[in-house]
Amino acid sequence: SYAAGSLALGATHWQTIWRMQLPAARSGLLAAVILGLGRAIGETMAVIMVLGNAVKVPDSILSPARTLTTNIGIEMAYASGDHRQALFATGVVLFVIIAVVNLVANLVINRRRA
Repeated sequence: SYAAGSLALGATHWQTIWRMQLPAARSGLLAAVILGLGRAIGETMAVIMVLGNAVKVPDSILSPARTLTTNIGIEMAYASGDHRQALFATGVVLFVIIAVVNLVANLVINRRRA
């Protein structure tokens, strides 16, 4: 393995981690961060319970708020007309945000490989 070879050549434990193992795991770590970001953007029910679910612009980082996915999840049951169209537009906005995040991630990964 890379780690055993690195240690056999005289590298310290930390040099092996920083110069051998982390670069080898970089693509997996980046993929995990991107998937986690996509999951966080799309999370609905946990956010409804934890964030406070207030329909207002928060005053501070600790104030209650409502995310876009929460808005869709709660209001879709009774929405009609323009309200329903606005909720679908919100879904399109979320889709575009996630598509852009994935596109940027692919560009970063492809640049590192080149």
